Amino acid sequence: MTAPLRTLALTCAVALALAACKKPEQQTPPPPEVGVIEAKPQTLPLQRELVGRLSAFRTADVRARVPGVLLKRVYQEGSEVKQGQVLFQIDPAPLRASLNASEAQLASAKATYANAKVAADRARSLAPQAFVSKADLDNAESAERTALAAVKQAEAAVTSARINLGYTDVTAPISGQAGKQQVTEGALVGQGDVTLLTTIDQLDPLYVNFSLSVDELTQLRAAQAKGALALSGDGKATVNVKLSDGTTYGEPGTLDFSSTTVDPSTGTVSLRALLPNPQHILLPGAFVSFQANLGERNNAFLVPQQALQRDTTGGYVMVVGGDGKVVRKNVKSDGVQGANWLISDGLAAGDKVIVAGVQKVKEGAPATAKPWTPDQGNGNGQPAAAGQAPAAAAPAAASADKAAAPAQGEQKPAAAGATDSNKQ
Repeated sequence: MTAPLRTLALTCAVALALAACKKPEQQTPPPPEVGVIEAKPQTLPLQRELVGRLSAFRTADVRARVPGVLLKRVYQEGSEVKQGQVLFQIDPAPLRASLNASEAQLASAKATYANAKVAADRARSLAPQAFVSKADLDNAESAERTALAAVKQAEAAVTSARINLGYTDVTAPISGQAGKQQVTEGALVGQGDVTLLTTIDQLDPLYVNFSLSVDELTQLRAAQAKGALALSGDGKATVNVKLSDGTTYGEPGTLDFSSTTVDPSTGTVSLRALLPNPQHILLPGAFVSFQANLGERNNAFLVPQQALQRDTTGGYVMVVGGDGKVVRKNVKSDGVQGANWLISDGLAAGDKVIVAGVQKVKEGAPATAKPWTPDQGNGNGQPAAAGQAPAAAAPAAASADKAAAPAQGEQKPAAAGATDSNKQ
């Protein structure tokens, strides 16, 4: 081999060696695609999940107002009664006798007054002729006035006796549902005190009694002063009661009373709502959970629940900024409305909040924003928890493919050499 050929062969060998040692350049992966929504300020109802206790709209005790023996109960226990309906009967005989005696006293007083009036009229007619003295005239007129007063007193006694006799029929003071009989027939009632016979509760409507902490109420009023929300007054705020099976009661109530003082023992302010109960589904004394609509919240945001993350510092969302990079924003959540979190602070109008693909991004790294819709889930049509497995498996599969490719490439020259040797 001549020197030029030897030099050319050496140069080719060196070039091949350098090409074999050179490592392939690593390509930078593209920014991950994420699903985002645009934050839009809204006017939303100011809602609170509270617990209250039901009470009857009106409760009346039915008591014996006159002494006597209870003869019988007229109504059916637990039934609906009307105002003025007779519920119990007390033995009227003693009171009827008292009325008769009062009427007899009235008749006697009227007779005495008639005699006194005749004598006074005679004295007045004879006085001008001086047939009676001035003293006799004065005495006759005094007797007339005394007799007339006795008549008025007897009439009052008759009226009182008649009223007491009427009390022997114990009637319902209000319309409502009558309770259990407290005294059995044959018992002496009203002797020395007014005996409780039963109780009537008006069940339509009902009151819902609840309370708010003074701190929360102060915060709400401070926010109202800043214009962040508008509280509804009595008669406008509504409540929606939830039944034990989780369904919402069909009749909404309205707030009709709010206390102006704070209970020092609990640090709360008492409130009350009026709740229709035409079917008597709800009963007094029961505790109920309800949603109170206390007003409207201004400039609030709704974000899907999967967009809100939490750590030791609190809640936050990831936002794609105007430069295409991911930014963390700490936010303040104020409850859940449907499938969304209500964000009251921390977001601005137009922010692109990441909903799908939150696990793929890092703060300060670029990301490609794509519009997100609720039917997309986490971007793969699956919930976030289920989507994590395929996302992790994809890089592993890609690594396996890359590892397999060089192995196949190494076998190809060997196979080619074998073929050439066979040819030779």
